[in-house]
Amino acid sequence: MDNVKNDAYYIKRLKQDLEFVVTHMKNVDIEELNANEVLLDSMLFRMIQISENAKKLSDEYKLHRGNVPWNAIYGLRNRIVHDYGNVDRKRHR
Repeated sequence: MDNVKNDAYYIKRLKQDLEFVVTHMKNVDIEELNANEVLLDSMLFRMIQISENAKKLSDEYKLHRGNVPWNAIYGLRNRIVHDYGNVDRKRHR
């Protein structure tokens, strides 16, 4: 693969991570998520990746998709990374 990373690249990564989360959380309730540390860590990692890739999208791309809560996506990443022990799992479900 060449080293060109553009909006199409980041959208592809976003879709892959979102599909992973949806697939693996499809029949999981909050109790199971809280009891399964590996699954929880995996989901939080994917959420961080989603936010990181969203942040790399061009301003033009994000401007044309004003219905997406970009700041909330970035904020979730910051909450997970900087205050990991206090993430309210019920709130972000």
